[in-house]
Amino acid sequence: MTTTRTARSGIRGRTTALRDRRGRDRGQTAVEFLGMTPFIILIMLVLWECALIGYTFSLAGNAADVGARKGSGAEFAPDLACRQGALKDLPGAWRSAADVDCGGRSGSLYEATVELKVPVLVPGLFDLDTKITGTAGSPREEARSW
Repeated sequence: MTTTRTARSGIRGRTTALRDRRGRDRGQTAVEFLGMTPFIILIMLVLWECALIGYTFSLAGNAADVGARKGSGAEFAPDLACRQGALKDLPGAWRSAADVDCGGRSGSLYEATVELKVPVLVPGLFDLDTKITGTAGSPREEARSW
């Protein structure tokens, strides 16, 4: 006994098979999304921490620059003016652990060094313990006697 198939019955057979398979795949996208969600969140946390590191570089350089300018132009207590200038615009997360070193290493240049600790997005989870240093110098201003 032989069976003959026409092109029409073959197409109908494939459509029926696809329709049956569609019911078995229901919810597959939701399961895949739930499986990938922790990895997506982890990648977002790592990228945010990288942004915090870059921002800390910017803050350290700017604070050292402001401190050096304030210290070089101060008539009285240049080290205090340098320290206050360096800490003035730092956000609280960076200000609390900032280490400011002011003073001149060379005769005509007033230098400031600011060391900042990179804050962690999730403090209890892990600690980077990374410190970033910014250094700047400004020419000393001479006191004028009129």
